[in-house]
Amino acid sequence: MVLLSSDGSFPLERPGRLALYGAGARRTVKGGTGSGDVNSRHVVTVEEGLEKAGFTITTKAWLDAYDRIAEEHHRAFVAGIREQARQEGRPAIMVGMGAVELAPDYDLPLEGDGEAAVYVLARDSGEGSDRSSQAGDVRLTASEVRDITALAAAHERFLLVLNVGGVVDLGPVADVANILLLSQLGAVTGDAFADVLLGRSYPSGRLSTTWAAWEDYSTEGDFGDPDDTSYREGVYVGYRYFDSVGKVPIFPFGYGLGYTTFSIGAPTVSASGSEISQISEITVKTTVTNTGAAAGKEVVQVYVCVPAGRLDQPYQALAGFTKTGELAPGATQEVTVTVDLTDLASYDASRSATVLEAGDYVVRVGSSSRDTTVAAVVELAETAVVRQLHDVLGDPGFTDFRPVSPTLVEVPADVPRLAVAAADLRQEDTQEPVDLAEALGSVTDLPDDELAYVVLGQYADSADRQSVVGQASQALVGAAGQTTTRVEGLPSLVMADGPAGLRLAPQVGEDAQGRFPLGEALGGLFAELMDEESVVALGGEVDGGTQRVPERTFEQYATAIPIGTAVAQSWNPDLAESYGDLVGTEMDHFGAHLWLAPAFNLHRSILCGRNFEYLSEDPLLAGRVAAGITRGVQSHPGRGVTVKHFAFNNQETNRFNSNSRVSQRAARDLYLRSFEIVVRQAQPHAVMTSYNLVNGVHTSESAGLLEAILRQEWGFVGLVMTDWVVRAMTRTDLTYPRATAAATIKAGNELFMPGCEEDRQDVLAALHGQAESGVSLTRAELEKQAARVVRMAHRLGDVAPAPQA
Repeated sequence: MVLLSSDGSFPLERPGRLALYGAGARRTVKGGTGSGDVNSRHVVTVEEGLEKAGFTITTKAWLDAYDRIAEEHHRAFVAGIREQARQEGRPAIMVGMGAVELAPDYDLPLEGDGEAAVYVLARDSGEGSDRSSQAGDVRLTASEVRDITALAAAHERFLLVLNVGGVVDLGPVADVANILLLSQLGAVTGDAFADVLLGRSYPSGRLSTTWAAWEDYSTEGDFGDPDDTSYREGVYVGYRYFDSVGKVPIFPFGYGLGYTTFSIGAPTVSASGSEISQISEITVKTTVTNTGAAAGKEVVQVYVCVPAGRLDQPYQALAGFTKTGELAPGATQEVTVTVDLTDLASYDASRSATVLEAGDYVVRVGSSSRDTTVAAVVELAETAVVRQLHDVLGDPGFTDFRPVSPTLVEVPADVPRLAVAAADLRQEDTQEPVDLAEALGSVTDLPDDELAYVVLGQYADSADRQSVVGQASQALVGAAGQTTTRVEGLPSLVMADGPAGLRLAPQVGEDAQGRFPLGEALGGLFAELMDEESVVALGGEVDGGTQRVPERTFEQYATAIPIGTAVAQSWNPDLAESYGDLVGTEMDHFGAHLWLAPAFNLHRSILCGRNFEYLSEDPLLAGRVAAGITRGVQSHPGRGVTVKHFAFNNQETNRFNSNSRVSQRAARDLYLRSFEIVVRQAQPHAVMTSYNLVNGVHTSESAGLLEAILRQEWGFVGLVMTDWVVRAMTRTDLTYPRATAAATIKAGNELFMPGCEEDRQDVLAALHGQAESGVSLTRAELEKQAARVVRMAHRLGDVAPAPQA
């Protein structure tokens, strides 16, 4: 959690009478909707958590009345989706997937009393739809502003709590004395809040994205265009934009308070290296002292102002960070942050290389992006080419934005200076490829028909249809999918969705034909809209009225962990690793091999509907946290993560056919950087490509992205799969085509998910030069991709499964 404002009124000394208001009080949101939802047995609401902790809620009448308003509002919302679907002649699920329900206006008396008052503002969002700047979503409703303002004036102790997954414009209420970003913390959200309210625990999070007034965010690039979205803002995203153009956010990146205060001592900076890297690292050392009266933790953040030469540069970029342990009042801890200078290199399209231009690199240390002091200057006398890379990904067709009058970097005259030689900064250009000889030996004798199955997900023999999207596994009911079972001796890898825990069918029946779901694996609005027409539209089959009677039943409830943004707000990769370990333990229990997570596309715009799943607007923070999650899961033999969505999946609007137009520099310095960090630091077992195109080519069909960048430059040795390309959901009447199985296989994306017979026929047609898309596929190309699947199937699937309860 992030404490955004405080006057010292909280925490409370003891439970007592409490006036509780707001949508999130009883209708607490544990996490967003869609594939990242988790069927947890129970979710502790804020109201329940407070009552369990001993509070007496004096506003039951208000909460009951709000429930009636919200339920009527929701019925009208669902009816509106169904009517829109009827008018458009489309299945309701296609119109309403991930649709954002705006918070309703209301007029209820604020009659509660107590030692304190709490208003819990809630927002929900999800896969398949983006947010809007309307009141009730990014903006507050008139009702919310009225009540928050009135409560702040009427109560000596008032706390505004934000049960949200993304940014809301707090401009109208920014002067409220106490604001807590509760976020969406999974199954125990209410218990966790009660602990913090009573001081049994404390908030120590820091913002992982910039919170500003809606009108202050950059408008340089497009967002939400169904065909072409131009990333014209280039590298000026989030705090890089605000800092560079001199705009002041409401709450800056990296900001957060606690129940205590801290002082950061005068930092010292030194240069070091190894025999391999020479002097490429700088080490920042400082002390942190708890100057308040309560325990807490501080985050020390290191930023570097990179000199602008031929390449323009944002004012500063996060270069390193560390979180202290718990510090008692008066305690001091020495901390060290190591920064690899080569990580600050920028992509120079004219050289097809990342470079550090000559000049002064100003090192800043502090507790947020807007609260730093200059610690040292690193001098680079001549430009250093760090890595010579491939010229791939194409041309966006425009020149990136650059500030006309960028904020100037001021350096005190007496600051320490360190000199680094350009030669010390050279890094390896490419990595050694994986040895596929053994895996190739097991596929070369397979006939074309059988070989084609290996590069597709498992699908039913009974029809040329796919299972309902996200529920295509036959081995683990409700899991997203699995690899083929049709090749003798080849293990089938089961894939469960994420990233807030495992999404499985919560209740399962079993009869002589096998296991089947009892109810929906995807709940909420998705389940409400799943009429027979929608089931068929998503590739499923209607049973024609027959009802399977289970001979026995069992449950598959999983733990809902905090959303990705909340995990990143911890600024603690070790904590992220513990969440990964928890998920890995449940994968052991249920028999899942790959978790389709973590998701960490950048927060390019606060309107992206899946930002709650993603981690941050900064690639270093996102990459390090995702690496922690990866290490936690993969500490379990036979279990792996699938980092996603690779890449440029920064909006949900027309996600299957939208074209992200992005410069190679913005791609390399921002959007691919987080993926590069997790690959180099933690080597995930799998990567999932995104639905969208980049500069006119589907990411899943881009050999430059998959072979040149991911494998050759970064040294990725795992499995690459597509996102779930369900034919019934993709369209062929739009500006850009849908992705096809043969084209993805040829490009280096060896697993086309979830797979169907039409996809297999596309692969076979391409082998004979007869594919409708015109793609040709050689037998050697298909064998190479199949060998990659075989290698990972044995690496994960040969591990003895854990016993299931």
